[in-house]
Amino acid sequence: MAAEPTPAQNGFSAKCLLAATVAFFGAGVVAFTAGQLHGSLYAVSSTATTRPFTTARVPTRLGVQAPDADKIEVEKYFEDTSKDGGFDRWRRIYSDSEDVNAVQKDIREGHQITVDKVLWWFQSDPVPIAGKTVADLGCGTGLLAVPLAKQGAIVSASDISGPMAEATTARAEAAGIDMSKFTAYKSDLESVTGKYDTVTCIDVLIHYPEEKMQEMIRHLASISNERIIVSFAPKLWYYELLKKIGSYFPGPSKTTRAYLHDEDKVIAALQKYGFKPKRKDLTATSFYFSRVIEAVRE
Repeated sequence: MAAEPTPAQNGFSAKCLLAATVAFFGAGVVAFTAGQLHGSLYAVSSTATTRPFTTARVPTRLGVQAPDADKIEVEKYFEDTSKDGGFDRWRRIYSDSEDVNAVQKDIREGHQITVDKVLWWFQSDPVPIAGKTVADLGCGTGLLAVPLAKQGAIVSASDISGPMAEATTARAEAAGIDMSKFTAYKSDLESVTGKYDTVTCIDVLIHYPEEKMQEMIRHLASISNERIIVSFAPKLWYYELLKKIGSYFPGPSKTTRAYLHDEDKVIAALQKYGFKPKRKDLTATSFYFSRVIEAVRE
């Protein structure tokens, strides 16, 4: 069984805030906008049946239907496979590549701490995940989905980015996963259907504004039989400060919008749709901040 990540890896500290603030002012780095905090939303496999991506519509003030600008922006960003495009940038962050800067390396380490925490939760459960179905929404390059498959889970991974999903499939094949029990495909979060024992959604809600968060939680609850594991950027004063500072130093085509969420509101939404929080944790490095919550069906 893997060892539980140490407390030093998980909590916010004054040192983290100082380091991040100095970096923001001194280097003009945008580290807390959406593209830099995690960048996956959903996935595609060259071997899986791909459902057509349908742009969501939202009402405008005049009652006329308009495209969901955030979703269009996120999809376009992570579909970009050009040098330093969204996919290329996050493929490097989610790998062992040395072609990353200090901020990206810090984000890599922070995200991996969150993933390791979730994996430890699965491994420490009295009931093993082997044979259980898991939907990993916003799978990125498969950093969570593939290890879960190695534990014996039957995994359905999805991402808004086709290249991300293809990278997940490639990772699974390279790991020797039984592909009859593993699939990765392109889909936005709202379009994922079916029923799964566990639904995971790691660092995805940062792409959804607060008014849509409850809708997303409702959908996660609708496809989960037993458990939801979700993470998000917490809405705390020091993170809001860093986000504000970062907004003054925009990098060209590097990020999508970032949305922070009130933890109490996320928990209230989970409870509203029948899920009770079981455990939670916070990962805080200099440039990565993520609250992860496991909730079980009541």
